[in-house]
Amino acid sequence: MALSSLSLFLSLRSFYSARPILPPLLPKPRAFSSNLLRSHPHHFGAPLKASTEGAAMAQKIFDTEEALMVSLAKYTADLSHKFSVKRGSFSLVLSGGSLVKSLRKLVEPPYMDSVEWSKWHVFWLDEKTIPKDQDGCNYKLAYDYFLSQVPLLPGNVYAINEALSAEGATDDYETCLRHLVKCGVIDMSTATGLPKFDLMLIGMDPDGHIASVFTDHPFLQEDNGKWVTFIHESPNPPIDIITLTLPVINSSAHVAIVSTSGHQAMSTSNSVKNSGDLDGKMPIIQWVSPEGELTWFLTGDAAETVGEKCV
Repeated sequence: MALSSLSLFLSLRSFYSARPILPPLLPKPRAFSSNLLRSHPHHFGAPLKASTEGAAMAQKIFDTEEALMVSLAKYTADLSHKFSVKRGSFSLVLSGGSLVKSLRKLVEPPYMDSVEWSKWHVFWLDEKTIPKDQDGCNYKLAYDYFLSQVPLLPGNVYAINEALSAEGATDDYETCLRHLVKCGVIDMSTATGLPKFDLMLIGMDPDGHIASVFTDHPFLQEDNGKWVTFIHESPNPPIDIITLTLPVINSSAHVAIVSTSGHQAMSTSNSVKNSGDLDGKMPIIQWVSPEGELTWFLTGDAAETVGEKCV
């Protein structure tokens, strides 16, 4: 389908539902946007400080990963019901990695029959600029382990369009998000004017970063109103990765950080105990402070330490 002008955007749903790259349940990926910020980190002024002020925070610590998945499924299903009743839709943002595998209880009774899957609108926290059928793609990971097993509406799954350049895909995804906020599918924060996703499910990498937001990247401190950006020459391959910005993450109604491995738990422990700013290379996880509620779902050796610090 040609993208000649935004006037054709009237039929956004049809655009998203174009011929899928993976099995027919899911739509062809969409795209997202933001200009590359090329300034050197040292060109900024005083560094931002991490803060958890104003964020309602809770911690859930589990002896086993199985117990964590049971609780995470109920937590997600409860929020799905809440927002489906309140607004007629439920906006969910997924990260990559092991996070998606932690959702497998949602495809089992009682949730398969009780969740209003038609109300779900699924987005990605970040994505690599690689084909949708390639290993390492967050879309493929979500499809293989979760999305292919639930009856979502094809037009309600919003993946990036990897056929575009990183900058073009970034612009495309931001245009998509702005349209969905305007038509009420995604809520808007009255405090920031940014999209207010109902739930962000975030897995954490062993180095403590989330999405593709790294503490030494210049865009972290850039207050330019962008909702989506891309990272060129990312510390993790491939070179270009598209990501929601930290202000958008922090505008969410609910954020759940899931850590299930020993390495993740240790990183979580360190990130919660440490304080500092960008100059100290503090793990980006410490910068997550949503408007709404932050909940940690934890297993691992460091869970007890994290729990004491997160209360």
